[in-house]
Amino acid sequence: MLKGISPLLNADVLYALKSMGHGDMLVVVDTNFPAEAIASQTVLGELLRIDNVPAADAVSAILSLMPLDTFIDDAATRMEVVGAPDELPQVQREVQAVIDKAEGKHWPLSPVERFAFYERAKDAFCIIQTGERRFYGCFTLTKGVIPPETE
Repeated sequence: MLKGISPLLNADVLYALKSMGHGDMLVVVDTNFPAEAIASQTVLGELLRIDNVPAADAVSAILSLMPLDTFIDDAATRMEVVGAPDELPQVQREVQAVIDKAEGKHWPLSPVERFAFYERAKDAFCIIQTGERRFYGCFTLTKGVIPPETE
C-alpha cells in the first residue's frame, strides 16, 4: 500500500500510467472485450488488469493520477451500443459521473461505433481489463498534461 495511491492500481498499471506521455491513450474494457488479442497490438504489447472491480472504480483510480487531454474533443470515449448508438447503459452513466467528478466539470464521453472502437484500441498505449461484467463497459482515456507549479 502507498499513501495517496488507490490500491486498485497495481505495479504494472502504475508503470504504464507513468510511461505514457501527453496524447497517449489507454483503454479500459469489460470482461467480454477481446482484450488479450487486441492488447498484443498496442504500444505496451501486453494486457494489464484491474481485476474484480467494476469499470467505474477502475476509471476512478486511473483518473486519480492521470489528467485527461484538454487539447482534443474525444479524450474520453465509450463504445456505442450496437443498434442503439444514443443509448447510455448504466455502466456508461457511472463512468460518466466518475469522469465529471475527476475533471470537476461535465466531460462528455464521445461515442465510438463498436468495430471502430476495436481499431482505436489497437492504436492505444495499453489496454486494462476490469472485472466489469455488464455489456459496453469499454472506454478510452487520453492522457493530458499537468502544468508546472506557479511561482
